[in-house]
Amino acid sequence: MSETSSPKATGRPLIFISNDDSISAPGLHRLVDYVKDFGDVIVVAPEEPHSGMSSAFTVSDALRINELDDYNGARMFTVNGTPVDCVKLGLYAVTPRKPDIMLAGINHGSNSGNSIIYSGTMGAVLEGCMEGIPSVGFSLLHHSIAADFSLSAPFVSEIVKKVLDEGLPHGICLNVNIPAKVVPVGVRTCRAARGHWSDGYSRYLDPQGNPFYMLNGRFINEDKDATDTDEYWLARNYISVVPVTPEMTYTPAIKDMARLFDTQE
Repeated sequence: MSETSSPKATGRPLIFISNDDSISAPGLHRLVDYVKDFGDVIVVAPEEPHSGMSSAFTVSDALRINELDDYNGARMFTVNGTPVDCVKLGLYAVTPRKPDIMLAGINHGSNSGNSIIYSGTMGAVLEGCMEGIPSVGFSLLHHSIAADFSLSAPFVSEIVKKVLDEGLPHGICLNVNIPAKVVPVGVRTCRAARGHWSDGYSRYLDPQGNPFYMLNGRFINEDKDATDTDEYWLARNYISVVPVTPEMTYTPAIKDMARLFDTQE
């Protein structure tokens, strides 16, 4: 089947899915399982894991698309690039029209707090948002490849159904995080907790005695006493929904910065 061929014309919504954990990640397959009844699904995901790639995309290397066997009714494609490459190239060369919704995940590991800055999952979501597509990223607070996604299945399906039915405000996408190993109590829309990563590293020696380092940082929550953050609600076994925008301008600061920097005509 060609890269540009269309799914069967059924009048059903077109659902575009990507991730950063690769085409083989169980979380991606579970997401297909949970939303396949809502429309025609096309998956374009990286060949290899690309966690922590944020909105990086390939500039000077050739990108290639490879179509795999369908999975549970979804057409499956890989790209030898980043999550954003998958979105950009998928929209350009794979999807027959603009998707009705773009989903990323389900990520193996949290993207709460300021992790959105680094997340390849949310890099894909932000790219979809900038293309004018209602976009949602899902992450489970569990890094294991054997993580159980099924406990959150009804909530994931309901969130996707509501976005398909109601849409999202222009320029707004969603960062959805899911507690692990429990049936979620419910869903809370909130803000991302303020914090930073400690960026600790462990030092090792290779067989030749040369040192190398592996990241082992941890998130430092600076909003521990706040009751309106994703970290607060996730700790209480709620799914957190954080509205996010790729718009990077902090508008309230413009007047103050203008007084400081603008030249007088």
